[in-house]
Amino acid sequence: MLLRLFLLFTLVPVIELALLVEVGSHIGVAPTIAVVLFTGAAGAWLARTQGLRALMRLQDALRSAQFPGDEIFDGVLILGGGLMLLTPGFLTDLLGFSVLIPGSRHLIKAALKGTVRRRMPTRNAQVNTTYTVSDS
Repeated sequence: MLLRLFLLFTLVPVIELALLVEVGSHIGVAPTIAVVLFTGAAGAWLARTQGLRALMRLQDALRSAQFPGDEIFDGVLILGGGLMLLTPGFLTDLLGFSVLIPGSRHLIKAALKGTVRRRMPTRNAQVNTTYTVSDS
């Protein structure tokens, strides 16, 4: 796990920096900065609107006494996507937008749920249904 985190926090910034330099060399510094600022602003707006929708669905589920499993997954994914969009770079923006768009979020959510299910320990629950009646 530590190796994965190390690679995540070292490789992703290096890749992002390389992409920013490459794009900047093709379109220029000012347009590259403008694109990064625009994707950050658009991502913040999209995260806000999608987050509010997920919050409303969460409240509706709670009002109708249903467990809000999908709504919780949506909220976590929207938060993660919003954080990715605040990070300057093209790769993280692409991942952040893919999580914030409802259609692709559905696919990512299904994969995430499958991963969570595989990592959960399975135990068989046994219920004791034997009752004893005592005479007093």
